[in-house]
Amino acid sequence: MLCTQCPRSCGALRTDTRGDGLCRMPALPVLARAALHHWEEPPISGTRGSGTIFFSGCSLGCVFCQNEKISHQDFGKPVTIARLRDICQELADQGAHNLNFVNPTHYAHTLRELLENWRPPIPVVWNSGGYDRVDTLRSLEGLVDIYLPDLKYLDSGVAARYSGAPDYPEAAVAALREMVRQTGPCQFDGDGLLKSGTIIRHLILPGQVGEAKAVMDWISAEFAPGTVLFSLMSQYTPWGDLERYPEISRRLRTSEMRAALEYMENLGLAGFTQERTSAKEEYTPPFDLTGI
Repeated sequence: MLCTQCPRSCGALRTDTRGDGLCRMPALPVLARAALHHWEEPPISGTRGSGTIFFSGCSLGCVFCQNEKISHQDFGKPVTIARLRDICQELADQGAHNLNFVNPTHYAHTLRELLENWRPPIPVVWNSGGYDRVDTLRSLEGLVDIYLPDLKYLDSGVAARYSGAPDYPEAAVAALREMVRQTGPCQFDGDGLLKSGTIIRHLILPGQVGEAKAVMDWISAEFAPGTVLFSLMSQYTPWGDLERYPEISRRLRTSEMRAALEYMENLGLAGFTQERTSAKEEYTPPFDLTGI
């Protein structure tokens, strides 16, 4: 395949065993972990956990990514689509509340083939960095129940510096609108678990409280109350080689967290907050091929 699935639209050749694109991944899926995960938002994790499946590779390349072992270093194991289906069923059999495909953007074709031929017994979650093409998302309509995207930046300069993607704001805003169009307002079951809908995440970066406020302003203005949920994440941890980015080579200050949280409360945004106490090793799963 000549791949144009993500906003990079690099048109690179991807065979079953080789990938020449910016994501560096072949056409067949490469996975790093498949296991129950208890640290997502409450209506995703529930009491039994979310059935997370982590795809290797990434076309975005954020300099601060805590999953760099798989997103930058490409650790993972190739599997067939038949094996991917078995993994999904195994997670469902373990009691997962949903199937949570993490970093799936460059494997949209794989998930489309999987889900067009097999309907899981539990909701499907598309857990992405928000850097998705609208056309790609439209090809998944009716196959994804819950969208769990980031909205990392609305400033193209910040997006260029930390993700090498000055078009991120434009692409992400369009993608989020499409996600919400597909899912409609959030719907819950009798146990408070999300059946369908969109949760938008934002990780506060050091020195970027203004960007967090801009993200919250956009969500508040764009979507009517009750349409989406917002997840404000404060657990940023310096990760990787940040020598060229000294301004984010520190943890958040309490004052930054407080300012963002108060802004969210004043806007009346419904959702969740994750505090700095979430910035612990157990919240970042080990990428060791568990479940693969």
